[in-house]
Amino acid sequence: MNQSVTFDRELRGHALFAGLNDEQLAKVKTGLRLQQAAPGEHFFSHGQPAEEFYLLRSGQVKLYRLSPTGNEKIIEIIRPGQAFAEALMFMEVPLYPVSAQALTAAEVYAINNKPFLDALRGSVDTCFRLMGDISVRLHQLLNEIDALTLQNATLRLINYLLDQVPPDAENSTEIELPAPKNIIASRLSIQPETLSRILHGLGDQGLISVKGINVHLHDIEGLRACYE
Repeated sequence: MNQSVTFDRELRGHALFAGLNDEQLAKVKTGLRLQQAAPGEHFFSHGQPAEEFYLLRSGQVKLYRLSPTGNEKIIEIIRPGQAFAEALMFMEVPLYPVSAQALTAAEVYAINNKPFLDALRGSVDTCFRLMGDISVRLHQLLNEIDALTLQNATLRLINYLLDQVPPDAENSTEIELPAPKNIIASRLSIQPETLSRILHGLGDQGLISVKGINVHLHDIEGLRACYE
């Protein structure tokens, strides 16, 4: 299979590209390039002009902001198959509001905004898909605001663990943490030592057990009951 066919298949696997016809996809590909990054390398930094959005092919990428005091707050951890920075193309003066840094060796499709916007004008279906994608992101951000303001650190971590549970899991399952614990702690606005204490406490209650990056959830219903 040649590289162009591989690109087409991978792009059409994402909702943002699935509704494009061959001509529209070809137009988008005129502004597409592959970009690789080593661990710790940036794809873009906060405040830079946002001329491209990205689709992650492999690896992990963190989106983060630095506070005025230099503390890092992780906004999102991007996994393969996810797009990021796509909503910025609709801003009058698009600037990246966060920085994007590779957590592991990573490869992305970098897609120039202009050819994609030109393709959108001919695809109502893709416009609706993009609106849906942005709406999901907004809903996720609102949920995070609720969690940060209304939930304590233990509930935020439990909610995060439950979000990793496969939909077909029964009352016990094993999950693999998608990022190092210090990264997850930052994502949840928890100090790393606090996260370790919470994991240990949940283990003492028999709800979970932790071995490296693997967490066995022994009692999913018991974890959900913590909200009651």
